[in-house]
Amino acid sequence: MMRLFRLSLYASLLSASLSLPAWAAVQKVDLDYLVRFLPETGQAEVRITLEKGERVRKLDFNLGEEGRYSDFQADGQWSQETPGRGLWQPAEGRSSLSYRVRIEHERKPGRYDARMTPDWALFRGDDLVPAAALDQVDKTELVSRLQFELPKGWKSVETGWPRIGKNRFRIDNPQRRFDRPTGWMLAGKLGTRRTRLGDTDITIAAPVGEGMRRMDVMTLLTFVWPQMQQVFPRDPSKLLIVGAGDPMWRGGLSAANSYFMHSDRPLVSENGTSSLVHELVHVFGRIYGRDRSDWIAEGLAEYYAIELMRRAGGISEDRYQKIREQLIRWSKPVRSLRTDNSSGPVTARAVLLLQELDREIRQKTRGKGALSLDDVTRGLMRLDRVSTQDFIDITENVIGGPSKTLDTRLLR
Repeated sequence: MMRLFRLSLYASLLSASLSLPAWAAVQKVDLDYLVRFLPETGQAEVRITLEKGERVRKLDFNLGEEGRYSDFQADGQWSQETPGRGLWQPAEGRSSLSYRVRIEHERKPGRYDARMTPDWALFRGDDLVPAAALDQVDKTELVSRLQFELPKGWKSVETGWPRIGKNRFRIDNPQRRFDRPTGWMLAGKLGTRRTRLGDTDITIAAPVGEGMRRMDVMTLLTFVWPQMQQVFPRDPSKLLIVGAGDPMWRGGLSAANSYFMHSDRPLVSENGTSSLVHELVHVFGRIYGRDRSDWIAEGLAEYYAIELMRRAGGISEDRYQKIREQLIRWSKPVRSLRTDNSSGPVTARAVLLLQELDREIRQKTRGKGALSLDDVTRGLMRLDRVSTQDFIDITENVIGGPSKTLDTRLLR
């Protein structure tokens, strides 16, 4: 009788194990990034370590411009047979790839979007670890962490990722299998301000002596944040805002969890728009154009840079009309919005079109809950990349019919 009971119990356990969900068999593999800055050479030394190299068949890196990455050393096999590519096939067990990367990068002659001095480094993590195509064993999940070793005298480091220790961060992007440390990063002798708005932890950081108005930035964010939340139902868990003065790029540049602003840029310009809010819209919206439709992302960012300030009470109706007059004058030569890179005049014309479209949507949906351009924007946020036709389709779905505003040569 006891033997039959044991056989029955064994069969039950076997049946239960066979019916376990697929995720139960996933093997988690540690993937650690170690970064050491070398200010004397303008480089950083990066080491990528896999705890179980046999779980990854290969990583095919896009090395981009020639000469940025150098001094590769690898456990397993490393090859650079294709120009601009590097192929790593890790060894079994604990396996590492190390190399050096040049930090400084000129966006235009004399203007940098990444820079290293003896006291600090400002850059994007995307450049520390280049994008790669990952080929791994089935049911493998990489658990990624980023650690910095700072030069003597450097005090701290900031990233847009959750901090899990001293100069240590957890990298987790559910949309990617290969979690690499992306977004703006800043290390060295820093000044920082921190706050929490909604569900987002915010850090505003800049090198000491670079003239960043951290409290001004925090005040404007606090002012406009409730309006931002009403439009964009997506609160990042953490947001990093970094800045520095010349010779850095004199503008704003956004990433998924962070953005850069030149410390001399006004929070609100004389024409009534805000570079700070413009870049914040990019961070929240994550709307990217395709098929010559960059006007959508840039137009929406500038539209809301004006509109959210208006809704928050920071722009009067008289000032709003003067802003429109400036946009009309600036965009007068524009004959089409279709382009891969939206210029200032094109973006200005896009804002005017979006303002007209918002009025049309509100008028046509007055009996359906008074919808607006906000509803179109939320629809666009669901797409990876949007085309002009996508924009038209979503708008007509919101309105419930064709749009007179969008029946224009500007979109052809």
